[in-house]
Amino acid sequence: MMEKLRTIRDAAEAALGDATGPDALEAWRVEFLGTNGQVRGLMNALKDLPRDQKPQMGKALNDLKETLEACFAQAQGRLSATATGPSIDVTEPGTAVHQGRRHILTRTIDEVVEVFSRMGFTAVDGPEVEDEWHNFDALNIPADHPARDASDNFFLASDGGIRRLLRTQTSTVQIRTMEAQRPPLKVVAVGRVYRPDTHDATHFSMFHQIEGLCIDRGLSLTDLKSALIGFARAYFGPDAEVRMRPSYFPFTEPSAEVDMKMLVRGHMQWVELGGCGMVDPNVLSAVGIDPEEWSGYAFGLGIERVAMRRYGIPDIRWLFENDARFLRQF
Repeated sequence: MMEKLRTIRDAAEAALGDATGPDALEAWRVEFLGTNGQVRGLMNALKDLPRDQKPQMGKALNDLKETLEACFAQAQGRLSATATGPSIDVTEPGTAVHQGRRHILTRTIDEVVEVFSRMGFTAVDGPEVEDEWHNFDALNIPADHPARDASDNFFLASDGGIRRLLRTQTSTVQIRTMEAQRPPLKVVAVGRVYRPDTHDATHFSMFHQIEGLCIDRGLSLTDLKSALIGFARAYFGPDAEVRMRPSYFPFTEPSAEVDMKMLVRGHMQWVELGGCGMVDPNVLSAVGIDPEEWSGYAFGLGIERVAMRRYGIPDIRWLFENDARFLRQF
């Protein structure tokens, strides 16, 4: 057994001198120190030795294993020191890593909500999958209204006999808020809404809205316009103006379109941003609020419209293409 041990040591030392590359060195390690290597084979043979010889042979094998492992480490060091090929210049400037940033729509939402928060509005949210009662009935939209047509909505499968759809407006959150809270209340709801529009420069099948709702005693159109003017001047600058053009929405009476005069590409222009009006008494009654005691105003603004006008973006589709070249501009 001792003779085998010396033979393996001599063979290993000779073979290590011939190992001049990484592949040869690894082959040497596998042959002598590997799981099925020669040293391991001698260790497995220890069990067959007489009991009185095992301690001496065991110590000799461990010494051999440690010696060969040390020789292997030295050989690795020599190869590393003499290795040829490209080296890393630690003084060379590294590749710049671009910092991430929030999406332009996320930034706009946060900025708009922050302005309304300073005006006393509390942010609320609600589900994007709605039922017809919250999306239509409670908002005073009758069964024969064109807005309920299948071509204007993303209807889903019925759930327990209740027809579901992707919400078409964040006004559904106003209904849920009035169901859960008693007036007075002052909230803004922001989120995604869905309509099967053909995609073009100004239309997309998914977009974002922010809707404000204020319910209290004795509110009037003056309070509504004051809120919109306050937002416009806080967000677009002190020179921003607001005008309201008569319109019609089933859930407000009277109703108006909201235009804001703002700086667009160096020129002050009137830009349509949404709709507004006094909450229709039928809407208040639908959620158990007495319209004889309480009144309210509501408004809805398109987040994409706000972002596009403020930053001079001509095509809504750019906001959803995730082109880093475009997004890095903001």
